[in-house]
Amino acid sequence: MVYIYTKYSAMARQSISLTQPNDEWLKLQVESNEYSSKSELVNDLIRQARKQQQQLDWLRLKLESAEKSGFTNDSKEDIKRASKGSLNG
Repeated sequence: MVYIYTKYSAMARQSISLTQPNDEWLKLQVESNEYSSKSELVNDLIRQARKQQQQLDWLRLKLESAEKSGFTNDSKEDIKRASKGSLNG
């Protein structure tokens, strides 16, 4: 018998309660082969929410920084271009 140990632990198991409409939606996503399981879908939704939260945190910091920095002579297009460049990179 061979035992393999990794430094990563197995996924945490959780028990959650869902409303009927949410459970039905999850089932439809799995049945339509969008996801292989409800767990995969829930993990994907959490990843998306975490990414969105990171983007909101970044934007909040940028807004706070902008409020503290005062006025600019940059055009609206320059500001938009710089912001998009920061978000993408």
